[in-house]
Amino acid sequence: MKQKVIVILGQTATGKSDLAVRIARKIGGEVVSADSRQVYRGLNIGSGKITKKEMRGIPHHLLDVANPKRKFTVAQYQKLANKAIREILSRGKTPIVCGGTGMYIDAITKGVIFPNVAPNPALRKKLEKKKVTELFIMLKKLDPVRARNIDAKNKVRLVRAIEIAETLGKIPPLSVRKPEYEFQKIGLRLPPEKLKRKIEARLFKRVKMGMISEVKKLRESGLSWKRLEELGLEYRYTAWYLQKKMSKEEMLKALKNEIYHFAKRQTQWFKRDKEIRWRKGGR
Repeated sequence: MKQKVIVILGQTATGKSDLAVRIARKIGGEVVSADSRQVYRGLNIGSGKITKKEMRGIPHHLLDVANPKRKFTVAQYQKLANKAIREILSRGKTPIVCGGTGMYIDAITKGVIFPNVAPNPALRKKLEKKKVTELFIMLKKLDPVRARNIDAKNKVRLVRAIEIAETLGKIPPLSVRKPEYEFQKIGLRLPPEKLKRKIEARLFKRVKMGMISEVKKLRESGLSWKRLEELGLEYRYTAWYLQKKMSKEEMLKALKNEIYHFAKRQTQWFKRDKEIRWRKGGR
């Protein structure tokens, strides 16, 4: 009989972290984060990283495990997450995977084996000169499925996706291993208008908490503007604001829209998975 792992996934701002903590307290669980920005140290307010108080004594894994100056890959995540799950089970606890990064969730639950493609400096140099719009068009031709789910303004992800396709000469079908565990997937979602209101309220709360100061500190710690922009959403737009490329009002308006579009991409990714039991998001 396979051991059970609970997975809480879905759109941003739907209360996944809160639900994970409540379930963990009820059944004796520990949380494994599945968020591609919360793995980085120092990305706290902008990424919506759970606080010690919000954890309510529940251990959380895969937070603050990477240096933000360097890209953390999904293959690295897969290795560390599987190790955390094994350790949690060995203590007689239930692992609760929680997050909205579809590729991270698939890496754990589907046992996806990612193509081992080394960086191609010459190709990267050529691609770096192109605009994100040009890169997105290239990717759409090479891999329409990946293009539908990628952050179309994240240059580093676009370059990597193109690099894999170009290096292998084709889009490789991802191979999978038979899952080791029994995954119980709970998906959270909200009606569009309610989601928009929650996104707006949460964004203003983050600004009030010091999101702009956080980005300034990251910049002072040695992160380039380019790297901050690569980290996406809150970090990208705050970096543009700090460089005086837009006003604060323009930043907040653009961010609201971009976060909502991001939530729609999350939905697009997860709706392919028929194992998910959907429920209305909360707090």
